[in-house]
Amino acid sequence: MPFASPSKGRPADGWLIETAHWAWRVKIALHLDLMGSLRERAEEEAIRVFARNLKDLLLAAPADARTTLGLDPGIRTGVKVAVIDATGKLVDTATVYPFQPKNDVEGALAVLGALCQRHKVELIAIGNGTASSEIDKLAAELIKCIPGAKPTKVHRVGSRCLAVYSASALAAREIPDREIPDIDVSLRGAASIAQRLQDPLAEFVKIEPKAIGVGQYQHDVNQTKLARALDAVVEDVVNAVGVDLNTASVPLLSRISGLTESFAQGTSPAAASSSLGAFRIRKELLKVSRLGPKAFKQCAGFLCITDGDNPLDVSSVHPEAYPVVERIVKACGRDIRTLMREPGILKSLDPAEFTDETFGLPTVKDIFKELEKPGRDPRSEFKIAVFQEGVETLSDLKPGMALEGTVTNVTNFGAFVDIGVHQDGLVHVSQLADRFVRW
Repeated sequence: MPFASPSKGRPADGWLIETAHWAWRVKIALHLDLMGSLRERAEEEAIRVFARNLKDLLLAAPADARTTLGLDPGIRTGVKVAVIDATGKLVDTATVYPFQPKNDVEGALAVLGALCQRHKVELIAIGNGTASSEIDKLAAELIKCIPGAKPTKVHRVGSRCLAVYSASALAAREIPDREIPDIDVSLRGAASIAQRLQDPLAEFVKIEPKAIGVGQYQHDVNQTKLARALDAVVEDVVNAVGVDLNTASVPLLSRISGLTESFAQGTSPAAASSSLGAFRIRKELLKVSRLGPKAFKQCAGFLCITDGDNPLDVSSVHPEAYPVVERIVKACGRDIRTLMREPGILKSLDPAEFTDETFGLPTVKDIFKELEKPGRDPRSEFKIAVFQEGVETLSDLKPGMALEGTVTNVTNFGAFVDIGVHQDGLVHVSQLADRFVRW
């Protein structure tokens, strides 16, 4: 009973009380329950959309280890420039002013050309913000001006949450002022743009998932449920891709199953180089304080070591399963390195012959798959949209044009696509294909 309705002895009091109770049960309470249920379902759907979009963003194809020039577009304050080497380290910075009020196009080209030649730049990454189309033109001119080896491609990179990272304490630790004089927040942003092209996952894990903003109605849903769902997505993706133990950042390591942030800070490349040195085999992790056998069992399969002493350490095969691999190698009559280079040898073997009490057939089949493509990356091949030349504003668009673009956000009612005209366009779900699309 939500309220009390005492009778005052009047002839109709009983009827009035009964009517009020009936109205509450049948009309009001039912309506409130229905609205609550619908809101809960709507929240769950909004969180699901956000989680799906975040997963797609984190699984974006990396450009891999190539020296990259990052350009953070700006007009009055200038274009911030950063050069990232193949390992992701910031090696040079500059600021050029090709736009108003200085209009120093020649000076900008001279500075950028010198940086490209000095560091043998292979890729150019442009932040997708104000004046990005104008920077595209400048980069095209730059490639023409550089003699000899030229950067191969120009790419637009999403600038979402760029300020969140570049102004953070983490960015200050990763790109400290003592390494490059006069480094400021905007130059860190240019460095992050280049690093996002090299490895989107490694950069986006440095930002709180809720701040990335690739969902819908994210501020209207239960924030605790949202944070829990997004954290689970980040952890799943990081573990699926795996990380290099000797080069991974603290944010990446802390997302690996079995590892905590405090442990990751003590195991990061900087910390390890000062104490243990570079890891040569996975089992050296057991020498790190605060890592016990249980944590090692959880994390070892997701941590790889490139060019280590054991070739299996570059794969996702867990050290506990190495005896299975040894039996496979013995049956092949080849050494493990040859087997990993020539996976066709495995086709003559039956996985069922290598099962035991610990490792069943599904696990052995997974080991076979991993030996066929050791250290394979589940992310797609690196590819990026090429914006059509001459299409820079909405007025340049004509009916019937076929344009390439980059999907920047997906909702239940369609997808937002960047086609290089300073504003993302909505492709309604009814126009996404020539068939019915179900999300």
